[in-house]
Amino acid sequence: MEKLNKRLGRREVLLGTAGLGVGGVLAACTGNKKDSPPVTISAAASNANSAPGKTVTIGFSAPAADHGWIGAIAKNASAASKQFSDVKLEAVQPTNDIAAQIAAVETLINKKVDVIVMLPNDGKQLTAVARKAMNAGIQVVNLDRIFDTPLAYRTWIGGDNYGMGVSAGNFIGDELKKKGVSNPVIAEVAGIDSLPLTQDRSKGFRDALAKYGFRVGPRQAAQFTVQSGQQVTASLLQSAPKIDAMWNHDDDQGVGVLAAIRQANRSEFFMVGGAGSANAMREIKSDKGVLKATVLYPPTMAASAIQLGRLIVQTKGMSDLSQKEVPASITLYSATVTKENVDQYLPLGFES
Repeated sequence: MEKLNKRLGRREVLLGTAGLGVGGVLAACTGNKKDSPPVTISAAASNANSAPGKTVTIGFSAPAADHGWIGAIAKNASAASKQFSDVKLEAVQPTNDIAAQIAAVETLINKKVDVIVMLPNDGKQLTAVARKAMNAGIQVVNLDRIFDTPLAYRTWIGGDNYGMGVSAGNFIGDELKKKGVSNPVIAEVAGIDSLPLTQDRSKGFRDALAKYGFRVGPRQAAQFTVQSGQQVTASLLQSAPKIDAMWNHDDDQGVGVLAAIRQANRSEFFMVGGAGSANAMREIKSDKGVLKATVLYPPTMAASAIQLGRLIVQTKGMSDLSQKEVPASITLYSATVTKENVDQYLPLGFES
């Protein structure tokens, strides 16, 4: 799963995951499989921002959909653009090649689109072309992986990696306290350890557990893939004959994590996932396995980015805020999905 590549050093606006007060609420599944139901966006009828205005051409660029979360990013952007009669989406070919993404964004600049919504493969390496767009008078909405300088974007919107760890740690800490478990064994299946996003998630997890007097261990790092999740979890389970709780950073790799748990016939612990896939939520709803919760890193941010781009060009603010302009920075909240609230979030899940 793709995340913020460094934390912002300035004040952030914290908002929920179901909508941003920008005239739309996500209302259907964001799966990326061929048989997944289409994503639909329902504009709030009472919101004047939803009324048609100046036509806005929005360029969109993102990495190739090599896993569920990225696939959901593209689907959410497309669905949001179709909701508004005054939005024209110019989506360039998704790619995981840095040079190809730079070339694609330069094509959008040459077409003189009104705004570019971009999830860069690498924020640092795409900063120059984003600044080129801004210098050409094209507003840039930076999606999730942040550019090196605020000069490269008008607005940033993305998830909270540290907050994911905090949410996971709080859920696990609360549950263990309820069970009266002292000195628990808390396992962690992380993502790619060299990435700042993984480091932020792990730090948030450690910091939250420390409030309860708990520590993390054993810990294994995977690669955000099903195969790596299965391999490292199998190894972790072999080394730990008893576990009380586990956090897996990513629901895409969680498919493999759960497979390893089933193969090892382990059920003495409970598990928390990460990101918010539909299959993870269905597992939580069934309440038949170890997975009891997942903490969100919502790909619905792409729909909100499209909506924000539209408002910026039309010089409108966000309807639920007093300011007349769209904020410069928006960090989404990492909500915790459990069997008690899963029905509220399941329509927003993506297929791993």
